[in-house]
Amino acid sequence: MAEIGKTVLDSGWLAARSTEVHLSGTQLTTTHSPSGLDKPWMEAAVPGTVLGTLVKNKVVPDPFYGLENEAIIDIADSGREYYTFWFFTTFQCKLSANQHLDLNFRGINYSAELYLNGNKKILPKGMFRRHSLDVTDILHPDGQNLLAVLVHPPDHPGTIPPEGGQGGDHEIGKDVATQYVEGWDWMAPIRDRNTGIWDEVSISITGPVKIIDPHLVSTFFDGYKRVYLHTTTELENKSSSVVECDLNIQVTSELEGGVCIVEHLQTQHLSIPSGKRVQHTFPQLFFYKPNLWWPNGMGKQALYNVTITVDVKGHGESDSWSHMYGFRKIESYIDSATGGRLFKVNGQPIFIRGGNWILSDGLLRLSKKRYKTDIKFHADMNFNMIRCWGGGLTERPEFYNYCDIYGLLVWQEFWITGDVDGRGVPVSNPNGPLDHDLFMLCARDTVKLLRNHPSLALWVGGNEQVPPPDINNALKDELKLHPHFESLHNTGKSVQELSASAEDPSNYLDGTRIYIQGSMWDGFANGKGDFTDGPYEIQYPESFFKDDFYNYGFNPEVGSVGVPVAATIKATMPPEGWKIPLFKKLPDGYVEEVPNPIWEYHKYIPYSKPGKVHNQILLYGTPTDLNDFCLKAQLVNYIQYRALLEGWTSRMWSKYTGVLIWKTQNPWTGLRGQFYDHLHDQTAGFYGCRSAAEPVHVQLNLATYFIEVVNTLSDQLSDVAIEASVWDLEGTCPYYVVHEKLSVPSKKTVPILEMKYPKSKNPKPVYFLLLKLYKMSDYGVISRNFYWLHLSGGDYKLLEPYRKKRVPLKIRSTTFIKGSTYEMEMHVENKSKKPDSKSLTYKNNFVTRIGDGDFYMASAEPVNSAAEEKQGASLFQRIYRRFSGETDDLQVSEINGSDEGVAFFLYFSVHASKPGHKEGEDTRILPVHYSDNYFSLVPGEVMPIKISFEVPPGVTPRIRLHGWNYHSGHEVY
Repeated sequence: MAEIGKTVLDSGWLAARSTEVHLSGTQLTTTHSPSGLDKPWMEAAVPGTVLGTLVKNKVVPDPFYGLENEAIIDIADSGREYYTFWFFTTFQCKLSANQHLDLNFRGINYSAELYLNGNKKILPKGMFRRHSLDVTDILHPDGQNLLAVLVHPPDHPGTIPPEGGQGGDHEIGKDVATQYVEGWDWMAPIRDRNTGIWDEVSISITGPVKIIDPHLVSTFFDGYKRVYLHTTTELENKSSSVVECDLNIQVTSELEGGVCIVEHLQTQHLSIPSGKRVQHTFPQLFFYKPNLWWPNGMGKQALYNVTITVDVKGHGESDSWSHMYGFRKIESYIDSATGGRLFKVNGQPIFIRGGNWILSDGLLRLSKKRYKTDIKFHADMNFNMIRCWGGGLTERPEFYNYCDIYGLLVWQEFWITGDVDGRGVPVSNPNGPLDHDLFMLCARDTVKLLRNHPSLALWVGGNEQVPPPDINNALKDELKLHPHFESLHNTGKSVQELSASAEDPSNYLDGTRIYIQGSMWDGFANGKGDFTDGPYEIQYPESFFKDDFYNYGFNPEVGSVGVPVAATIKATMPPEGWKIPLFKKLPDGYVEEVPNPIWEYHKYIPYSKPGKVHNQILLYGTPTDLNDFCLKAQLVNYIQYRALLEGWTSRMWSKYTGVLIWKTQNPWTGLRGQFYDHLHDQTAGFYGCRSAAEPVHVQLNLATYFIEVVNTLSDQLSDVAIEASVWDLEGTCPYYVVHEKLSVPSKKTVPILEMKYPKSKNPKPVYFLLLKLYKMSDYGVISRNFYWLHLSGGDYKLLEPYRKKRVPLKIRSTTFIKGSTYEMEMHVENKSKKPDSKSLTYKNNFVTRIGDGDFYMASAEPVNSAAEEKQGASLFQRIYRRFSGETDDLQVSEINGSDEGVAFFLYFSVHASKPGHKEGEDTRILPVHYSDNYFSLVPGEVMPIKISFEVPPGVTPRIRLHGWNYHSGHEVY
């Protein structure tokens, strides 16, 4: 008997252009199957796209390198046949009596003909629908099965106007597919429009009864003490006779060390008629005070494993299904104080600070490993929401799995954008896609695919547009809330009153999370659909704090610059792309940047806005080369995005309920709006966000010069103090103040004291400010924030000669190695001066936050996570408990110097040391997770930095420390 369960078919695929294959699908899967990589066949990317396959086989150049995308023929010029491809594979499967095999495609773009052992099936149109075919009767008796799939591109791939534009000529909007593929102001067009078997392919073996799309819902009573799990599932009897079966549901939680505790086990007996589908609702399961799932920064992400199995009398186990599940309740309503949409999780208001997301990779080279890095990066930035923009993907279960693990709430849009669907230039597709029934079929199927994820917070009809009326009304109706989940602000009734008469919530398509018709409606932007999101360009940092910067409660999109580090530009562009912009002085004194053609193609946003904002890079002096330009750009990136989030947080709940930055990353090698690049190296803006979005944070209001404390937590902060110190370029401290015995209420931003410097006599034109919020009991640092500032109307040009200062550093590193994983702790000390004896915060003993187990070894609490990846991420904690601080591999390195002063803008990078290294080769090991980077140290200060990364086989890692005063880089490990 074949083993019950799913097997993913993600290797061994071949591909060939349909016009080069002179055989039918029947022949390919019977008498003339491909024997290998003989032309025209090549190794295929499945899951993936046609273009991804061509790039993988070097048939076409890398479209994300330089201007190479221009060398690839666009589907508008080639015709659809050029990107119509055969995909071929084999799989082994021999069934026993009463067993069935389904062939599953989780995503095809856009339609396909399937041949299995000579038998033809049709996979209908629609990028966002699953296909599951019972192929039991056409399997080969010897168990060797031949599968060929002919995939057709979208019906309306469109053309790209010479000027580009948002979604090209908008023709792609006639289909239910991704819209970014015709290009946008941040993206070059994708030549095949993502044609391919783009998502998971699998075979699943069951007995007579199959489990289909269970729905898990939890309801909450008595202040979240009493919780009920509701479960409904479809069951299909594939056999020709009535079956008697036992349906089992089991809920387990996982302790550290892989020990599982069974929380619940329940069995139901059913009789299912032959050939029928039935829907079964379990009796609700009761939990007393279960561990709740919280968003990032609010608590732990407790996850339980829910398993459903069906045992058929006379057969045994027929099918099983499992899902990680978190108990949490999300409410949302329009806040009366701000007019912005307010979210509550488990009864607690959550101030939204997050970002807009397109997709991980423009060629749909999606993987668990890449998703894990993407989502963990967002958690590392202390974000709590990701918006999946409507012109991209409805994201995959793997994306949501990591959002569940790392606590990122997800705003998921359907496939509508204003630019393509009725509000663009020219106006087109005002009635959306041609096939509204197909749109709704894909929408329902998407909801069923994703609805059990605790991270999924809301559905939204479209980006800067609402769907056509019939689709919008259907979505409103089918995604209506169950009464238990309607906000008390909307109903005025108590939960207990509603529950007695209500239908079981797991019978709803969703019923647990709101549907909003569009991204600028109903509490987002001005709430009426007017174009009131943005802006998308460089700003003066103080502008974000001013009353008139943004007038509405929740901004779904505000964006700015995003140049990566120089190494990334060198790795993704030829030398002519390494030329920095020309700075063209205009008559009014402003500067216009003129980028090279490759930067322009990669959608570069300049660091000036003539007439509005003077060039922010030139504040540091004219860059001399690419390295200098990119380093100065990182200084601006850090200040820009820290100020953006601090400005919003300064008015938490008084003016704003949330903000989403446009955008966190690029699905290609773009040069705008990103906190990490396509190669997974972070910009300094990443760490500016990480600082500003701390759950508890000390900050300087750049408009009022008041020091503020932000407390987003549900508990009051008590017995804390603020230390503020100003440092000049000579290494002296002209201003030092401590404000003690502070209390900060929960969910508040409180101005504490006004900075007297630089209002004092003889202020320095450029100076550093270090703020620390700490516990008075033990000097544990809760928040640390470092600013570099200039006097009003001034600039940072004095930092240029400051580069020549040689400030001595001492770096102690401790390394733990487990397989290919390196976990390192660096202690970087500014040795230029002994610490001031009146302050014990110089050691930077950071207070551990919930969810920071990856970074802060100070925590030795057990990590009670049901998720394997989260336990992997907390490796540092477990090693710490095991070794109790032993330093098996302690290294000490020193960077000599005789100058006193701030060690400014330090950053680590990790490199591969291997034989045969070529001059100019990109040696970076990526991705790397840093607890902080682009940091500065005042004299005597010590900073602990945690670094974790995977090392490729045969490679020895080397760690380099760079900085404003250390531009050549020093190898410290």
